[in-house]
Amino acid sequence: MTRIALNWRKIPQRYNLIGTQCVTCETYYFPPRIICPKCRRKGKMDEYKFCGEGEVMSYTEIYSPLRGFENIKPYILAIIKLKEGPSLTAQIIDCKMNDVKIGSKVKSIFRKIVEEGDEGVILYGYKFKLVKD
Repeated sequence: MTRIALNWRKIPQRYNLIGTQCVTCETYYFPPRIICPKCRRKGKMDEYKFCGEGEVMSYTEIYSPLRGFENIKPYILAIIKLKEGPSLTAQIIDCKMNDVKIGSKVKSIFRKIVEEGDEGVILYGYKFKLVKD
């Protein structure tokens, strides 16, 4: 079976943490928005690349994963608040459950997410890693 990497440029916000910022109210959004929920038509949205730094707001360990993730169980899934404000859900890797705490500092990294289908299509995306003080 041949492994094929999916063209990662098709959905840049999944791989580069690209969102938007309303220049009117200066609020950041991830994933990107076309219209600012606060300003509505008065807002002007610009693309924004997040720095990838954040902190853990909540977390859990997954023992019964979705199909396709069985080979990495158990794994840590967390709600991460990015430095710029938006929150997102992501996997925390390269650590044990006891290492993660609410308030732990994290940094985004680019990793393999899952392999799909008989052709072995590989999907890449962002995950997070603990930042050592």
